[in-house]
Order: sequence, then structure tokens, then C-alpha cells
Amino acid sequence: MSRAPILDPKLVPVQGRDAHLPAVPAQALTPEALRARFAAPPIWTPEFQGDGGRFSDRAPADAAVLMPLVMREQGLQLLLTRRTDHLRSHAGQISFPGGRVEPEDGSVEVAALRETAEEIGLGPAHIELIGRLPVYATVTSFQVTPVVALVRPGFELQLDAFEVAEAFEVPLAFLMDPAHHQRHRFVFEGGERQFLSMPWTPPTALAQGQALGQSQAQEYFIWGATAAMLRNFYRFLSA
Repeated sequence: MSRAPILDPKLVPVQGRDAHLPAVPAQALTPEALRARFAAPPIWTPEFQGDGGRFSDRAPADAAVLMPLVMREQGLQLLLTRRTDHLRSHAGQISFPGGRVEPEDGSVEVAALRETAEEIGLGPAHIELIGRLPVYATVTSFQVTPVVALVRPGFELQLDAFEVAEAFEVPLAFLMDPAHHQRHRFVFEGGERQFLSMPWTPPTALAQGQALGQSQAQEYFIWGATAAMLRNFYRFLSA
């Protein structure tokens, strides 16, 4: 093992927030604007190419995830999942639907669509693929290609209860505003790790908590590889 695991990222101190960076403007976060962006991409450099190390010497394997952007009336919403707590890898974490690229898939797009259908029951009839983001290397030895897609509403999700505890949507505008991006630094014997988080509390949960006099509402702690790939998406859209 080349680096210490982070057992509870919420307890890792926040070093700062990136409120000094501009948010992606609303006009750039429409289906039309995203289609045009991927059709004629700018010259840009991803901020994160990977987690910066691996937990094992296992040979890297190709994987693909889908970034499903649901076209709601109030704006694009990113569909994310929370993994079940009993899984061996990334248990309980917020993630995109996706997984390993199998030989029969033939492309990362096919793999992302297959895994999405298997994990959350979202079929290709509702999905419009619009582009890819750069490969991201994870600590678990996966070379992950994020595939960005627009999703037409009207679908009904069917979650794989073994892998997925729940699916939820986050406004893309929230995620593309660096004021909501937190920087963490985890120090351990022999080194340190740094990562981003983008904690999100649904407005309905916040309102319910306030009505009940609760000091804390349900929070989705988006961090690690998911947050890093979203930060790369921010860099792509703001280049």
C-alpha cells in the first residue's frame, strides 16, 4: 500500500474554498451550450489527472462512468448515486453510475451506458451522449473515462439494491460554482493527501430540518474522484 486510506473524509480539515474563481455562467449550462462546447472544444488542461497513487500493484484496468445531466425545467441536474455501505470499494461514497469496461463493450460509451442501465435502470432511450472528459486514474487502479450525457425526463429508475443505496440529483450550477469547492489536506505518517469536496444539502432537507429544529440536515458529501472529475468538467466549461 503506497498511501493511507481516508476513512472519514468529512473529518479531514478544510484548508480553503475556491470562491475567488468565477462560476460557470448560466448561459453556458444549457443543453444547447454543452452540445456546442463538445462539438468545438477549447484548448484546456484538466486540473486533476488522478488520485496521485494506488493502493495496490494491480495492473490498471479501463473503466467508464456516465455524467447524466437531466434536462429539468429549472435547469440541468446531475444524477448521482450513493453506493451501498457493504461494498469492498468506495462503500457509501457518492459516485457516477459506471464500472469496468468489458471486452465485449467495444467502447467506453457502450460501457457507460451498460453500467448505467445495470446500476440504476436508466436506459439509452432517454440518453444523448455529447462527449468525453479526460481519463482519470483512481487509487483502485482504474483508468476512468467520464462520458457526458444529456438525459430526457420521463424515466423511472430501478436501482441495483446490492450496489446502489439511492440516486439523487444536484443542480449543475451548484457544482460548477467553485465557491462550493472545498480543499482538504490529510496528513499521515510518510506523506499527505489532498482532495476536493462539494458538500450538497437538498433545499427540501434543509427546510425540513429547520422546521423540526434540527441543527443538521441530510448532506451528500461529494468528494474524491467524483469531485475531481467534476472539477475537470468545470475547467473544461470555463476555459
